[in-house]
Amino acid sequence: MQAQNLPLSQRKFDYFFIVIFSLFFITSMISDMLPTVYGDLVPGHPNPLMKANYDYANGCDPLFLHPPVWMRFVTGLSAFVYGPFYLILVFSFIKGKNWIQLPAVMYGTMISTITGVIVFGVEFFGEAQWRCQDPAKFLPLNLPYVLVPILLIIRMRKELPFTRKF
Repeated sequence: MQAQNLPLSQRKFDYFFIVIFSLFFITSMISDMLPTVYGDLVPGHPNPLMKANYDYANGCDPLFLHPPVWMRFVTGLSAFVYGPFYLILVFSFIKGKNWIQLPAVMYGTMISTITGVIVFGVEFFGEAQWRCQDPAKFLPLNLPYVLVPILLIIRMRKELPFTRKF
């Protein structure tokens, strides 16, 4: 006999994932979709969200400010694959859908690798033109995209993840 899922009210830490993945959805639409669709970040852009992206990247994140082609693929992947997947994660955590376990582990592995190795590797150890200029600004906004997926992998570590509190 299969164990029963715990209601969300008994899985308190899952509220964290619901809030974070809701925020990740919003940020993927603003920070990744807009530059992918509208192109280069420039000062004085008429779209206030594009201007906000420019204000963040200017003096902080040259890889995001002047992305090479491969980085456009990364932001496009975030906007058009991860963005919708965040909504699926939110739904699954709210409803306790155990089928999300394998896709969640796949996502956690991909995003922590892409962000952790490619972006952070380039931003901190890559060519001088792409290196982060302001780690104090960069890290609080980007480190969650490495840490939260690792937490998600830990949360999804055993079969039937919603039958236990964590």
